[in-house]
Amino acid sequence: MSDIAKRANNALSANPNIFNYPVTSDIHITTHGSDIYWAFTAVMASCTLAFIALSFRIDPRNRVFHYITAAITLVASITYFTMASNLGYAAILVEFQRNNPVVAGYYRQIFYVRYIDRFITTPLLLLDVLLSAGMPWPTILYTILMGEVMVVTSLVGALVASSYKWGYFVFATVTLFFVAFNVCYVGSKHARALGAHIHRTYIMVSRWTIMLWFIYPIAWGLCEGGNIISPDSEAIFYGVLDFLTKPCFGALLLIGHRNIEPRVFGLQIRDYDDDIPNEKPVGHNPTNNGVDAVQENKPAHEDAAEAATVMSGARPHATSNP
Repeated sequence: MSDIAKRANNALSANPNIFNYPVTSDIHITTHGSDIYWAFTAVMASCTLAFIALSFRIDPRNRVFHYITAAITLVASITYFTMASNLGYAAILVEFQRNNPVVAGYYRQIFYVRYIDRFITTPLLLLDVLLSAGMPWPTILYTILMGEVMVVTSLVGALVASSYKWGYFVFATVTLFFVAFNVCYVGSKHARALGAHIHRTYIMVSRWTIMLWFIYPIAWGLCEGGNIISPDSEAIFYGVLDFLTKPCFGALLLIGHRNIEPRVFGLQIRDYDDDIPNEKPVGHNPTNNGVDAVQENKPAHEDAAEAATVMSGARPHATSNP
């Protein structure tokens, strides 16, 4: 039985205790790829400034979607700045060695900073979408958790040199289907209950997001997973996807919400100079001339005595004052 177990488990042979992460890579971006990343850096930064500027045109209580959307593109601009500078990467041994000169070699440049970006922006994107349907917080938080699992497993798979990377690819894809179900099906039911206009906007942004997210596994398979396209082509592929899922998504969302206040989605946001709702002065109630305040200060033994007389059906005796 032990011999069968040893033959069945080949994890240690497929992933030996050898450090395969050199300091240089032979499959990496060129100046052309860096220029592409610089261009997307400028686009993301410009969109961030535009979203922030638009937020000043509306009431501070209604800026929550502007702030979240601006945060997404801000993080993306920092990420693209890092990749354009040829930083934030690791050299990973490729599983498939190709004859094509643009992907020929042993170690491919993998930008782990891209996954740090997604670890931050994926929850923000889901928050933008799911808040638009007024979904309950437990469902939102659980969907965000699944989104984080999707990002982390994609990162681990990209950094694994053996065929075990495809196991992490499967984990990421399965969680993507779970996120898609909550966003497209569960979220749609919640949005429909809020009215036709809100439902129409939600359908537009949610399906736009999920449709594009299903292209990311294809990009991963062609780039980090299969080593099929060059890092320069990877810059274009991921750059276009990020542009569509971040700035374009943000523009669609803000246009759809331009006449909708956050309180419609159950978001009660107050400014610093707003009155606190249902606030009562301590010890004062104009409807009963302060009787409640007097009763609140009544000794505990008198409350207990009155409760006992009420339960026994007797009339409470009046107390005499000296």
